[in-house]
Amino acid sequence: MQAPDLAIESQLAHTCGGTVIAGMDEVGRGALAGPVAVGVAAVDIAVAVPLEGLKDSKKLTALQRERMTLAIPAWAITAVGFASAEEIDTHGLSAALGLAGRRAWHELVEVSGSAPHGLVLDGNTQWLQTAPQTLCEALSPMEAHTVLQTKADALCSTVSAAAITAKVARDALMVELAQQYPDYGWDRNKGYGSAAHRESLTTLGVTEYHRRSWNLVPDQLQPRLL
Repeated sequence: MQAPDLAIESQLAHTCGGTVIAGMDEVGRGALAGPVAVGVAAVDIAVAVPLEGLKDSKKLTALQRERMTLAIPAWAITAVGFASAEEIDTHGLSAALGLAGRRAWHELVEVSGSAPHGLVLDGNTQWLQTAPQTLCEALSPMEAHTVLQTKADALCSTVSAAAITAKVARDALMVELAQQYPDYGWDRNKGYGSAAHRESLTTLGVTEYHRRSWNLVPDQLQPRLL
């Protein structure tokens, strides 16, 4: 399979008239516990070349992803935004993804001092626009020229870097949360629905980190609190 490159980013730079192009992708959409995370990575197309080793984050091992996060910061400016399980329950998954993406964008702008001129967004829906506006008032406006691209994490270097960065950050958070609730195996399953995780849900109930609106357990199993 061909490695991600900067062809789509270069086309976007030509279209929008600016050379700083970012890619954005989300992780954690299908998990039962923990936040969703959105990564963003920006490069200057005028000088950037594809980073060796980038590919669809799902095709890399955990160790390979961690190694890539050591190389990516020297190649691109990156940021990660999160939206909690509570925010998913309150606003819905799509809106939470939009909120996490807006937070990632705001952090990127804060770090770099300016906004990218263009953005490649993975997928075929503009989920950034679904973020609750009342929670976005203090965040940087998203004025970049945006294009949607399916399979962008396998095609676009910036999106691949964003996905890897977000995946490693979210995995690390789930390992940390597993110290509070070791019975759910989050250090291994990262909040996804493994057999052991689902069995613990049926015997122990949900925690404050579970997406309770997804009806994960019978009603009689009350939330387990710290």
